[in-house]
Amino acid sequence: MERNIEKYLVDWKKNPDRKPLILRGARQVGKTYSIDKFAKENYRYYLKINIEQDSILKNIFDSKQPSRIIDELTVLYQIPLLDSESLLFIDEIQMAPNAIAALRYFYEERPGLHVIAAGSLLDHTLNEMKYSMPVGRVEFAYMYPLNFNEFLQALGQIGLVKALEKFTPTLDLSTAIHEKLKEYLRLYFFIGGMPEAVNAYVKHQDLLKVEKVHSDILSSIEYDFAKYGTRKQQEYLKDVLRYCANNIGRKVRYVNINKAANSEMLKDALYKLGMSRIIHLVHRTKSSEVPLSKYEDKDVFKPLFMDIGLACRIAGIKLTDISDLAADFEGALAEQFVGQEMIAAGDIYSEQKLYYWQRDAKNANAEIDYLYQIDNRIFPLEVKAGKRGTLKSLHVFLAEKNKDIGIRLNLDLPSFGENLTANPNLPDKETISYKLLSLPLYFAGKLKHFGNILTLQ
Repeated sequence: MERNIEKYLVDWKKNPDRKPLILRGARQVGKTYSIDKFAKENYRYYLKINIEQDSILKNIFDSKQPSRIIDELTVLYQIPLLDSESLLFIDEIQMAPNAIAALRYFYEERPGLHVIAAGSLLDHTLNEMKYSMPVGRVEFAYMYPLNFNEFLQALGQIGLVKALEKFTPTLDLSTAIHEKLKEYLRLYFFIGGMPEAVNAYVKHQDLLKVEKVHSDILSSIEYDFAKYGTRKQQEYLKDVLRYCANNIGRKVRYVNINKAANSEMLKDALYKLGMSRIIHLVHRTKSSEVPLSKYEDKDVFKPLFMDIGLACRIAGIKLTDISDLAADFEGALAEQFVGQEMIAAGDIYSEQKLYYWQRDAKNANAEIDYLYQIDNRIFPLEVKAGKRGTLKSLHVFLAEKNKDIGIRLNLDLPSFGENLTANPNLPDKETISYKLLSLPLYFAGKLKHFGNILTLQ
């Protein structure tokens, strides 16, 4: 199973100015697997330690002296740690904050030794660090479930992968390839991108086995809740987990999560699940220009789940019969898919943040699913689960913000419309003229490839 992060790791290895790398991502997205694979293909010696499995290792990092730490690890594991030839991988490093603090000294005193750290609950530790954080002495990378492109590769659909890579707006996409991509897109909606679930389908071609894997992963996530706080806090985490999976793309209302719970407790649960990368909050913004964060409303947001397949499992979708699904949930899955793809398509070294727009006017209901940034330009992006669907909100946004181009993702063939007209039903604008880039949903992770057609207009 090939992952996009593997190329990034190779580039990191070759960089003479590399720093110890901290790989951040939710539980079971494949961090350890990818690092193992990278190490075996690129190093003569590989030492992997897991601080959660062997808590005695915590004490080794107390000295924060790389030479001493290396000597002790070499004695314990009988594996040489040599500059340029060895990779030291510290897994579940969040269990030893002193090990995180020690990374700065590896950078300063042993820059030739390649060091990677990872942990599924790492952000909780980083947020509560009592030790001095090694700012400027480490670098970060972010990892997510398999995106659609990686999913196709795992299923052996290399031809479809190449078809997506070669497509440009000046070329036609054949109906046969389009229909085949739609088949695999629907399969991805329910299998998702968790590596164990994808591997189960590849090996057995059995959706029931995928269902079981999803259940096991969700059980392990809930098991982790015991590390987050009291029994009552764990109950709130479960409430929020289920609410977010069932309300993708809807504004979060605390009263709908648990009427009896204090909103601050639920807010804390949302925050903790966000730090664990189990959910991603898409914040509302009034802005249509960079930076989108300037007019961000921190109290108004919609949830995305970490993985579309896990969201289906929580929602009770039976994978034995996915041919007939309620249209309203199809819309939520389409929005989840696009958001998940956009997050995974961002720069690996930078954490991604998504925004949506809602008209700030009395009794206004115009809402844009996502605002998408290419270079320093912002484009409204609407998501449709089928081939049809009105674009009233898009028209309102274009008219109010004096924009002339938008993006639609749906299940139709690609097209680019120019000199389109619409009535946005605004008092000061009766008709607008605009352009529309319309793409199939499966291009959600490749929107940057269409930068020329968008930014040159």
